Amino acid sequence: MDTSQFDKAMITAVFQRAALIGWRETTLVAAARDAALDLSRVRLRFPGKTAVLLRFGVVADQAVLAGAPAEGTPREKLFDLIMLRFDQMQQHRDGILALMAALRTDPATALMLYGATLRSMRWMLDAAGVPSFGAVGALRVHGLMAVWSYALQAWQSDEGSTDLPATMAALDRALDRALQAEEMLGQGRTIDAGAPPTISGTAIAAAEDGPAVI
Repeated sequence: MDTSQFDKAMITAVFQRAALIGWRETTLVAAARDAALDLSRVRLRFPGKTAVLLRFGVVADQAVLAGAPAEGTPREKLFDLIMLRFDQMQQHRDGILALMAALRTDPATALMLYGATLRSMRWMLDAAGVPSFGAVGALRVHGLMAVWSYALQAWQSDEGSTDLPATMAALDRALDRALQAEEMLGQGRTIDAGAPPTISGTAIAAAEDGPAVI
């Protein structure tokens, strides 16, 4: 089993155990034994459960970027990229929901995930052809985080279909509000026009504070 396969097996085992008994109660040793993985190798690759989460974020980003659309406006590309990310999360849905429940009383892990998710948002902006450097780029990254957080709220309860209709609808609304905010700010640019957008965090008026999951 190569490193990539090993990491994915461990990620799956951790989320499966979390779905059964809760995130806080899940241990790396128990998850590794569930998957018949070598404990010494687990210790080398994953010093703690947060390392599993960080690795999952990277694996998810790799899958998203591998499927990054080549055609379409930046808005269309962002929509597709974010939905690809939710597709990755769907593979571990119950375990991630258990994690999100635990984050409400684990601010340290929540903060760590927030920073990791910001890095993912930057990658998605760049993949969509939206510059993310400088002060304006930082605003775009945090704005896309607001879009992501709004859609994430819908994803948590979107269990009726594998197509995630409620999540897609929420994401559409969030991106539309980003466009509206840009127009109100008098930027003179629109995402659909193909120019680099300024996705403002103030665009998502209805977004609620919550954990950002990588």
